[in-house]
Amino acid sequence: MSILPHLQTATDRSAQVSFRLDGLLAPVLTLPAGLAERVFGRIKYLARLQTWQDSLPQDGRIEHMELGSKNDVRVATYPTVTGEKIVLRLFTQTTPPALAELGLPAEVLTELEHFLRQPAGLLLLTGPAGSGKTTTIYACLRALLAQGGRHIITVEDPVEQILPGIMQTEVNEARGLGYATAARHLLRQDPQVLVLGEIRDEETAALAVRTALTGHQVIATLHAGSCRGVFERLFVMVPDRSAVIAGVSLVLNQRLLRRVCAACAGAGCEPCLRTGYRGRLPVAEFFHLTDPLRTALREPGPGAVVPSGKDLSTSALALVAEKRTTEAEFHRAIGTSLVSSHR
Repeated sequence: MSILPHLQTATDRSAQVSFRLDGLLAPVLTLPAGLAERVFGRIKYLARLQTWQDSLPQDGRIEHMELGSKNDVRVATYPTVTGEKIVLRLFTQTTPPALAELGLPAEVLTELEHFLRQPAGLLLLTGPAGSGKTTTIYACLRALLAQGGRHIITVEDPVEQILPGIMQTEVNEARGLGYATAARHLLRQDPQVLVLGEIRDEETAALAVRTALTGHQVIATLHAGSCRGVFERLFVMVPDRSAVIAGVSLVLNQRLLRRVCAACAGAGCEPCLRTGYRGRLPVAEFFHLTDPLRTALREPGPGAVVPSGKDLSTSALALVAEKRTTEAEFHRAIGTSLVSSHR
């Protein structure tokens, strides 16, 4: 169960505390006005932020030594019309799960393992924020480390876990170190595998495609929502359509659905904080480019060559039928438009 505390002051200066449980906010308590002010001040002090500043956003980190913990806490403040909001994000130092532990469908796992054995190519992961893309990337990195013998470099925002044996770089836009700038310079380090936490602009997109075409293995995320959407975006971001088609090897579109709590079968209990859910289940679809598909994609528009998300819907419906998740969760995570097109 993932927990991400949110604290936000109200007009009476009290503060609502919520946990993000498996992707959704769940209110847990309200801090009275006097206590809320002291808690906010203490958090900002520990994060080395300006304690008096509540009209501008601030970002900081509480070191684990300050908390007597094994984990750092990333702190982000933001001004709202009713008061200041603070989000605390816990950075655990546990070992990332292996690919086989992610719970991905067998055919998706096979495709990922096949890609990771290749010397070159571009793997793109898509899906909304909180759909597990970063977890999948870290599992891929763990698999690459197990293979051994390859120089691996990442560009992340932020670096969520330190992986010994991998050169990891954290984006710092304030200092001019964006994805494109970092990647350009890191290529001079002669990596065999380059991981880009996100493709945000045309320059980074073109660089990822070009790097894959020059004998490197590249793994990146791109916000698109579907396998077809990935190509629609890339064809706009990278003028050379042929390069995109030749460079991309595999596209993975994934979502996370909340798992029905095993202790109460969804009724709500103490372990699941009365939500009826505990943990999450991945659903995914993939598009593996073969030579015939590359030929078909050279025609204008992705067309029917690239799936629109029906495989994703099919996988999610199977979990509902198995009572591992619910229909309400299916509609929340997958969306009604995709369901109706599937039917």
